[in-house]
Amino acid sequence: MFTSGLRSFATIALLTASAAIAHAENPMVGGAAMYADKNIVENAVNSKDHTTLVAAVKAAGLVETLEGKGPFTVFAPTNEAFDALPAGTVDTLLKPENKDKLTTVLTCHVVSADAMSSAIAKMVKDDGGEHDVKTVGGCILKAKDDGGKITLTDEAGGTATVTIADVKQSNGVIHVIDKVLLPKG
Repeated sequence: MFTSGLRSFATIALLTASAAIAHAENPMVGGAAMYADKNIVENAVNSKDHTTLVAAVKAAGLVETLEGKGPFTVFAPTNEAFDALPAGTVDTLLKPENKDKLTTVLTCHVVSADAMSSAIAKMVKDDGGEHDVKTVGGCILKAKDDGGKITLTDEAGGTATVTIADVKQSNGVIHVIDKVLLPKG
């Protein structure tokens, strides 16, 4: 009797733990809760660390796209990442006459798939340590695993690190990064 009771308890404990993992909450981003039932734009506008990204998405006319069905993986640079660009770069990109260039830069942060960090890490491992990631903007990013953290090297040679991974959205996933990814050019 004791053994079967112990087995029942163990089974219930495992099922409870599995349910908790399956319904784990998203990490906080920019001091705000991120909700898996909201889309990329609905969540991003609440992050105080992504106000520049949101302004850029609006200026490029990409709001409707990123509110769409997806799935999308967005590598979302923080305000600090935009601030690290050469002086005047963001202001120049936000000008209406530079909308095409801004759109290219932003879409080099978007992949048309729902790629959780475990899937990216597996692709990196399966490809011998580096995996090419083709973005919606036509850029090829080089994904690597650096001591358990995913890094992305852009076509200009800059490397961003994923600082917050796997922020689930209703239409994909966001991975927060610490550098703006740039196309060749």
